[in-house]
Amino acid sequence: MIEAVGLTKRYGSKVAVHDLTFTARPGEVTGFLGPNGAGKSTTMRMILGLDRPTAGEVKVAGKPYHRLDRPLCTVGALIDAKWVHPNRSARAHLRWLARSNRIPISRVDEVLDSVGLTEVGDRRAGGFSLGMSQRLGIAAALLGDPQVLLFDEPVNGLDPEGIHWIRRFMRSLADEGRTVFVSSHLLSEMARTADRLVVVGRGELIAECATDEFTERAGTGSLKVRSPHADHLRGVLERHGITAQPRDPSEPDAILIPGGDGAQVGRIAAAEGVVLHELAPQKGSLEEAFMHITGQAVEYRTDFGGALATAGKGD
Repeated sequence: MIEAVGLTKRYGSKVAVHDLTFTARPGEVTGFLGPNGAGKSTTMRMILGLDRPTAGEVKVAGKPYHRLDRPLCTVGALIDAKWVHPNRSARAHLRWLARSNRIPISRVDEVLDSVGLTEVGDRRAGGFSLGMSQRLGIAAALLGDPQVLLFDEPVNGLDPEGIHWIRRFMRSLADEGRTVFVSSHLLSEMARTADRLVVVGRGELIAECATDEFTERAGTGSLKVRSPHADHLRGVLERHGITAQPRDPSEPDAILIPGGDGAQVGRIAAAEGVVLHELAPQKGSLEEAFMHITGQAVEYRTDFGGALATAGKGD
């Protein structure tokens, strides 16, 4: 388990993280989301003892990181996939880490196999692609068989097969009862992978809830209706004061009713003898929810296309 209470970090006059409290639980994948500059990387560094909090505290398995006896056996982390001496082989790098935490050397070949790097274990890490480096970083995180795992952008550099693999892998780790804490900008993957979300903006907590609950906040409030007589149905609804919009050309039999009441539309269609093939409220996506809820927490904005954007200062 990861427990942060009142976590605060200041760099001079800049507050990177302010009074942040959240919990990541065993048996769940917790997604850690926020715009650039939201304080995600600073928070993860404080979890791992790389930065000291200005105030508050964060514990891993009941202890601050610096009090863990053999930290790799409690928490594994992938923060920077390229944090490997380029002239060391993957196997040599893992053996060095194993010795530092009194982990049996036999564990090295086990984790290389688990991430699909057995055949390249003796190659220099400096020649690895980003995707291979990500896999090596995951192997290092798993080396001590820890109960808590932190991943920062774990799908960077992975091809579609690799992304599918890491999604299933993180899910399997949580199913084993481990705590899996993942920071990612790939919201489609978080929607498929994360059980719960911790969402931050400008260093403060915006939301902590189940992923489904978070996406429901961005529900479009629209009703999708499919009918073989969609154009006729639009006219019928307009006579009843209900505005309907056509869907995209790929769905000529579908219309969208902002704020539509399914029961009312169903009654009108039945009374007019209009056949319906679908009558369904539209659920918001994680991306829509994220943009809606964090829209006021981005550091930089652009009016281009009416969109919100973030830029360049990291997080």
